[in-house]
Amino acid sequence: MKNKPILIVTGEPKSVFFEIFFKSLKSVKYKSPLILICNLHNFKQEIKKFNFKKKYKVLSTSNLKKNEIDNKQLNLIDIASKKFSKRNFDTKSSKKYISDSFKMAFQLIKNGLTYKLLNGPVNKIKFLDNKHLGVTEYIAEHFNEKKIGMLIYNKKLSVCPLTTHLPLKLVSKKITKKLIIEKIRLIDSFYKKNFKFKPKIGVTGLNPHCESVLKFNEDKKIVLSAIKSLIIKEINVKGPFPADTIFLKKNRKNFDVILGMYHDQVLTPIKTLFEYNAINITMGLSFLRVSPDHGPNEKMIGKNKSTPVSLINALNFLDQK
Repeated sequence: MKNKPILIVTGEPKSVFFEIFFKSLKSVKYKSPLILICNLHNFKQEIKKFNFKKKYKVLSTSNLKKNEIDNKQLNLIDIASKKFSKRNFDTKSSKKYISDSFKMAFQLIKNGLTYKLLNGPVNKIKFLDNKHLGVTEYIAEHFNEKKIGMLIYNKKLSVCPLTTHLPLKLVSKKITKKLIIEKIRLIDSFYKKNFKFKPKIGVTGLNPHCESVLKFNEDKKIVLSAIKSLIIKEINVKGPFPADTIFLKKNRKNFDVILGMYHDQVLTPIKTLFEYNAINITMGLSFLRVSPDHGPNEKMIGKNKSTPVSLINALNFLDQK
């Protein structure tokens, strides 16, 4: 195969994924073959609901031949169709279904079929049971990857949270010079490898205005110290900057990526600026993993009003690699 296939784990069975997926296929033609890892019965229900016309074929994983996979039609791997077809995907069966879907994708990647993975939205609380901070960490653990990072990517500006889904009271305890250096190095190498340029990286402080009424100021003692050591290594990084002003137009234009100390410190402004026009990329893996930058959005199921922009961007990113 000239273009490696894109493995697509559909994620949460109760979500808007199929709606935005079908809209994506109507909007864009992809060079890479698409392999949808899902439940066949569920898929048939969705194509009927949305009047999806594209042809598809079911692949046999026990005797998967690469020459059977092409981009002329949608390729599908059925996950336990008989087991789940008569069930309404309660929490227990949904977890099993999502887990089996990911395991299938992981095995195909390890077997060398492809290096491209996209997963649909997942309800982290129901699926992960607090065993992992997020799907990023869940995937990394299965490949024994320790140094990873979440990049919310937009061509104009991207962000990376130093800590991901931690409660705020735990954030300051996790901020270390070592972790900051690790994440910035990860961003720098990822951009040079995948986008062929050296990124300009801005770093926020932890405290309001990078100031603290306490004797110990993390921004001076930890963040600034890490940045100084990286500048010596010729990494294009500056900071720390107050989080309440770094995203102002005249400031954000100076950077390709902004590293923040915690999840909402950088995800709130990036979603305000670009809404769904961004994708979630996991840095530090031996393969490419992306997902749309939104959740299952159960409240919008059946309304046919969900935008496929983020999913289209995610598919385009993998299709070009």
